[in-house]
Amino acid sequence: MFNVLIDTCVWLDLADKPQQTALMAPLEGLLSYGGINLLVPRVVLEEFKRNRGRIAERSTKGLNTHLNLVKDAVRRSKGDKRKKERIIAYLGDLGRKGSEVVGSAKVTLDRIQEILEASPIIETSDAAKVKAADRALQRIGPCHQDKNSMADALIIETYFEAVKSGAPRERFAFVTHNKHDFSAVGGDDRLPHADIASGFSKIRSMYFTNLSACLHKVNPDFVGEILYMDSFEDEPRPLSEILWWIDRLTTQVWLNRHKGRKYRVEAKKTKIVTREEWDKTPNKSTSDMIVQDIWEGALRAAKKAEKLLGPENIGPYDDFEWGMLSGKLSALRWAMGDEWDNLDT
Repeated sequence: MFNVLIDTCVWLDLADKPQQTALMAPLEGLLSYGGINLLVPRVVLEEFKRNRGRIAERSTKGLNTHLNLVKDAVRRSKGDKRKKERIIAYLGDLGRKGSEVVGSAKVTLDRIQEILEASPIIETSDAAKVKAADRALQRIGPCHQDKNSMADALIIETYFEAVKSGAPRERFAFVTHNKHDFSAVGGDDRLPHADIASGFSKIRSMYFTNLSACLHKVNPDFVGEILYMDSFEDEPRPLSEILWWIDRLTTQVWLNRHKGRKYRVEAKKTKIVTREEWDKTPNKSTSDMIVQDIWEGALRAAKKAEKLLGPENIGPYDDFEWGMLSGKLSALRWAMGDEWDNLDT
């Protein structure tokens, strides 16, 4: 059994950095089957709660603010209109992906808080407070920097107490991204600072500056398999691609309907009439007529559509193919906020 204390900065990075968020799945898996036991000092839980709002706000504002500035600059610049529209569409896709990151950051923050609050919270002992204060007074690691690192001192002293009180065969790990305070100075920052190094070893008490390395140490096969499976997760389609397909499918549906009308015109089932004849028709919704200039425009539009789609994408379609074509258009329009079954062309 590994008893792992994960520093606050690591928890925050799991929500703030997408490459770190991938580690949530193997971490939750190890927790669910008892591969690791979390050590959660009260100070870590309080620091996480205090800082989670900052992470959520930063993920909300940062990317979209920059993208909006770039889009505004592109609009005001000189150049080919179509190229500018493509650039703006691409930036819009990035903005929507940024919104997905914002959403996932909040979800991850909620998952982390649930994990922390479900774990037994370790209250800071008086002895740990005294030792932490002594570190701060003597300016020894992790209090050797010109800042207030009392919370870091409380965390590391709480960890050392857990190691000392643990059963002989239990193993412990401390994970942090705060290399400035906890890691060796002027050397390999994967090693602990000289002032705390005596509390770590190669077997019983291990020091990590990388959560992935820690999880792999606990169960490399399990963690590797989960990360491998998660690497095949499909990403949502960009907005520009969805809009492109809506436009293409709309053209295909319209062209197929046009061919049906063309058959009726050629079979004399639909009559081509002048504008005057059309205006005199009492019930236009039930009449099988089409105005001549509209029909001529439809024929020109059909030629453009056939050229645009290519011979392999213009039918004729059997009932199944027509159903698939209509269903795709309806589904994509629904995803963009339209009502189901809207096949207007």
